[in-house]
Amino acid sequence: INAEYMGLSGMVAMIMLRALHKDFNRYNDPENADEAQEETGWKMVHGDVFRRPEFSNVLTVYIGTGSQLLGMMVITVIFALLGFLSPANRGGLLTAMLLLFILLGSYAGYVSARMCKMFRCQNWKNIFLTGTFFPGQVFTVFFLIDLVFWGMHASTAVPFGTMMALVGLWMGVSLPLVFVGAVVGYKRAVIDPPVTVNLVPRHIPQQRWYMRTAFTVVMAGILPFGAAFIELFFILSSLWLNRFYYVFGFLALVLIILSITCAEITIVMVYFQLCYEDYRWWWKSFFISGSSGIHLFLYSIFYFYTTLKMRRFWSTFIYFAWMLLISYTFAIITGTIGFIASFYFVRHIYAQLKVD
Repeated sequence: INAEYMGLSGMVAMIMLRALHKDFNRYNDPENADEAQEETGWKMVHGDVFRRPEFSNVLTVYIGTGSQLLGMMVITVIFALLGFLSPANRGGLLTAMLLLFILLGSYAGYVSARMCKMFRCQNWKNIFLTGTFFPGQVFTVFFLIDLVFWGMHASTAVPFGTMMALVGLWMGVSLPLVFVGAVVGYKRAVIDPPVTVNLVPRHIPQQRWYMRTAFTVVMAGILPFGAAFIELFFILSSLWLNRFYYVFGFLALVLIILSITCAEITIVMVYFQLCYEDYRWWWKSFFISGSSGIHLFLYSIFYFYTTLKMRRFWSTFIYFAWMLLISYTFAIITGTIGFIASFYFVRHIYAQLKVD
């Protein structure tokens, strides 16, 4: 399956390169009389493609957090491949991930600050949200699950002192590091668009049914989920059936294929969207690959009814609370990969475009 995904990725890349080469020859050729009479395709939206999206401050928070989570995931897998983390010691693995997430708060602040400066919405409120929005959501779910454990008098309940220690690490270490990274990001030069943005927004024509957001987002997310589908079974079995997960080398390969798939499917869908003269690609590029988190949660429901034998209400509540959080995190990571790939793709093609 992985070989098929790699082959499919190569074919998609070749088709995209041929299509772009044809577009550049058509748009940049001064002797092309047909193109001079009537512009068509993604060239027509060059004055709006870099227009600031709605809720841009929320988008900066998600991309900053996604960069932080992506860095944590990559470094954790590298450490596991090198033998520094043992799968038999799950406590050590979780501790390493937690420390990496805290230390990479500076990177989240840096990325969020660069985007805020690009969208002309730079303020410290956005940076504060970057350091508190996602960790606050995780802490809320974790605290609710722990309340259930306390009510059940379970030995796995986290002591109140440990909870306060986590809050101390969050507020005392991670959040200040986010602001440190933001200070560095705000001092960097602004990321200017390669083309001028028009003052008046262009009218967006009626989109065909298969290019509408709800359809493209849900359907496109199947491919990134499919890239990690086989490995998800073993990861869920490790989490819920007390089995050990040793094949970190194969996991690293799956993560590479997942990243390539997220990038390619998002680039292809954004390209088609621009060809249909819809320049609202910022949020859509995040949701296209990020919708794989929806498919992950749907798979967790299937896994629950076919593999697990949980019948008690609170056990079911704990399972779905954790899987909802895991799916949400997975959506942020894959959405960030798709957004970053689309961002560099759109900047590159419009930088090569000759605009009168």
